[in-house]
Amino acid sequence: MTDLAALWASVPQLSNIHASADGKWAFWCLAGPDETENLWCAPVDGSAPPRRLTDGRDHFHIRDVAPDGSRLLLAQSRNANEHDHLLLLDRETGALTQLTPTQHTHYVYGGAFSADRTAIFFLADFDYGRAEVTQGAWLWRQDLATGERTCLAQADSPPHFYVGPLLSPDGARLLWHRSDRAPGGYQLWVVPVKGGAEKVLDLGPKNNVLAVWLDDDRIGFVCDHEGRDKLGVLTLSTGTIDWIAGEPQLYPHAVLAGTGPDFLCIHHQDSHTRAALVGPTGIRPLQNRSGRRSLLPHAALPGGGWLAEAYDADAPHNLVAVAADGSCRVIWRADPEPAHRHVAPRDFRWTAPDGRAMQGWLYRPDGPCKGLIGYVHGGPTWHSEDWVNPKIQFWVSQGYAVLDPNYRGSTGFGYAHREAVKEDGWGGREQADIRAGLEAALAAGIPGPVAVAGNSYGGFSSWFAITRHADLVTAAIPMCGMYRLDIDYHETEMPHGRAYSEEMMGGTPEEFPEKYANASPGRFIDRIRGHVMIVHGLADSNVGPENTHTAVRELTAAGIPHEVMLFADEGHGVFRRRNVEAYLRASAVFLDCAFHDGMRPA
Repeated sequence: MTDLAALWASVPQLSNIHASADGKWAFWCLAGPDETENLWCAPVDGSAPPRRLTDGRDHFHIRDVAPDGSRLLLAQSRNANEHDHLLLLDRETGALTQLTPTQHTHYVYGGAFSADRTAIFFLADFDYGRAEVTQGAWLWRQDLATGERTCLAQADSPPHFYVGPLLSPDGARLLWHRSDRAPGGYQLWVVPVKGGAEKVLDLGPKNNVLAVWLDDDRIGFVCDHEGRDKLGVLTLSTGTIDWIAGEPQLYPHAVLAGTGPDFLCIHHQDSHTRAALVGPTGIRPLQNRSGRRSLLPHAALPGGGWLAEAYDADAPHNLVAVAADGSCRVIWRADPEPAHRHVAPRDFRWTAPDGRAMQGWLYRPDGPCKGLIGYVHGGPTWHSEDWVNPKIQFWVSQGYAVLDPNYRGSTGFGYAHREAVKEDGWGGREQADIRAGLEAALAAGIPGPVAVAGNSYGGFSSWFAITRHADLVTAAIPMCGMYRLDIDYHETEMPHGRAYSEEMMGGTPEEFPEKYANASPGRFIDRIRGHVMIVHGLADSNVGPENTHTAVRELTAAGIPHEVMLFADEGHGVFRRRNVEAYLRASAVFLDCAFHDGMRPA
């Protein structure tokens, strides 16, 4: 008999896709086939098969690639606790040299090689001279031969939570995203590699911006400006901004520099991710001839080509090289696995109680349906697409229908939809969006009972559903979820995590205690009538495990039955293959029992 939990836990999942600047090498990280996420490479021309470069006890992530692909700058943390250290990998020999200390006190953001590859640049909220955590992120240069570190610039504010310093094409300056004025707002600074800093773009205290170098004098960026998402180009020598496009004609998300006259704008059409070429002749779609429903470029290749991910929910994602004429050649694809029965989702629409249009993805099993699971994505500033989610596919294989909703706060639908989640703060109308989607699925013929599951913000939504929507929800599986928002604020180790809470809730728990309390599921456990399975990684530095410890104590004291899965070797989520397998297997047993037993008496 096929072990579906083991099968879906091992589904290959691509991430961290990079290309060497000479266009000869493709690099990516792959989860699923191994216990942890490892680094792979292949020549872009297909002259040799893909090969694995690492075999790690912890996950690896790519921060930068040398122009000829000979060396890579990697990041790793113990048990995915996100307190990274940096490593240098030699592609040919496999030699791995640790550059910064293994630690659990601070955060290292990004990483980039210097132009001559004798040094690296990175951000850290740490003073290496004094061995002290700093208030904000500092920009460091580290000599690769001596290990000597020099601080180039300092800030009292956190950087962008996933964008590190970006080196200009001529190697003379670094682009730095900083949040100096208000939580959630970012400004652009340019720092010469010899030190000093100059702010070059500030669109407002709360305005977001995400940028890349297009050449030595131009920076391409997407931002929110005047209540819309826009695409622009900043010319440093003149200080002028050319506004290229914006809502409603184009919903820009990110910019990718090219090797010729065109650059790419990654944009959204509802929850679909698309790419458009931007250049002297205007804006035109990047052709998708991959044979998959979506094509997402990740890096430029010489001659106007792109290294891209081709995907949909029908099979594991492919890595492809896209030529200038739009033709695609596969660099890597998963080996066929007949026992993987992938189910494609239906684009599902409904209306929120306040009239806002909603979209999500509805998966239906073959044969009789045992019930409905709402799988809520994290973020909330993110969205779900028509792509492979092993958890969802496993539950569908078990006979459940799954709704994957893009509630307000999700990206993909423009500025107004994304920012609407801040009008109430966490635990507001976005939770009504999720409930309305579940009710719409039931009205469309999906049978109950109903469960809600998810990680991070999806974990919070699972807690919210089992407490505040107790009349509808029979089971909840909160993973790394916020149980009490005041605890979450103070227990998170991430500086940008507290800033995110302040952005969403308007301030700190001390400033708005009632708002934090009213949005906290832990204040309403007396309403629980369903069943709860709590999941958390004990190395989570984002949503502190104290959320779960408090939940267990309070549920136990209140006599409310619950199950708990704790993983000592996991951080913000469950990612090791054996742990994913254990989680999937336990979730199937839990859901079967919960749906069989039904609601507990009120």
